[in-house]
Amino acid sequence: MTNESGSGEGQADPSLDTLMRERRQLINLGYRMLGSMGDAEDVVQETYARWYAMSPEKREAVESPGAWLTKVASRICLDLLGSARARRERYVGEWIPEPLPDRGEWLDGSSGGAADDPADRVTLDESVNMAFLVVLESMTPAERVAFILHDVFRYPFAEVAEIVGRTPAACRQLATSARRRVRSSHATSTPAPLSAEVVRDFKRAWEAKDIEALIGLLDPAATAVADGGGLVAAALEPVEGSEQIARYFIDLSDRVPEMTLQQRTVNGRPGLIVDLDGDTAAVLAFDVAADRVQRIWAVRNPEKLRPWTTPKST
Repeated sequence: MTNESGSGEGQADPSLDTLMRERRQLINLGYRMLGSMGDAEDVVQETYARWYAMSPEKREAVESPGAWLTKVASRICLDLLGSARARRERYVGEWIPEPLPDRGEWLDGSSGGAADDPADRVTLDESVNMAFLVVLESMTPAERVAFILHDVFRYPFAEVAEIVGRTPAACRQLATSARRRVRSSHATSTPAPLSAEVVRDFKRAWEAKDIEALIGLLDPAATAVADGGGLVAAALEPVEGSEQIARYFIDLSDRVPEMTLQQRTVNGRPGLIVDLDGDTAAVLAFDVAADRVQRIWAVRNPEKLRPWTTPKST
């Protein structure tokens, strides 16, 4: 493996540029596999650790470092998905995938400013909207890995089979089963401008404590789900029905009158953040069908909200 710039004494690993270019792909893969940026970053770190644990001769013998990295990262994700399911069964409240802000709004709490490394950002498309990620959570680990590799990243089933440890025909069946789950979820693809209008009206009605307006914006069979932890108390069980959800949000405003709302992009779709004393206390993702809200996901876990809060100056 050679570097086009040539070789020289003291030069960095000639494969480093190639490996670093793969990092963004691995982050994107890991986030979709696991629904967590922290877990995705851990997977990428472990993948690179395994690469450099090999002897230089073994690394040199790898024909496609990118393919090797993807295979290893996918296998790590497959292992983690099994243990993650057990952890999430013990989670306080519903487990909701980690929400991501728009690229221009990505904030790195450790550095105190906007992150410059594009590898730390996930490509925001329909495969990371919250409704889609929640459907992925319902899949078995093998279904999720086969579906993401083939349907999202376009890997042929022969390569997926090597990663999952099953035959290509079995992986095809896994992906088919996963597609059925996606179709049966009725995940919507309402145009963003219309969704933004509905979310904006929801924000205004919530701020005005206009319960009738809120009910009118919610599908009669709407569902609101919140995860555990955070500064704003929320129901640990899903709230169902337009009137019940509207009353819940009005009650929340009465109990936390100092909170403010901002409309922001959440996983590439219009959403809201709840600000409390300068901290992001919750991020709300919406699933909008036509002009009604079908589902709301409220993420309150502080570990998942770090990219959303601007570090305070000291």
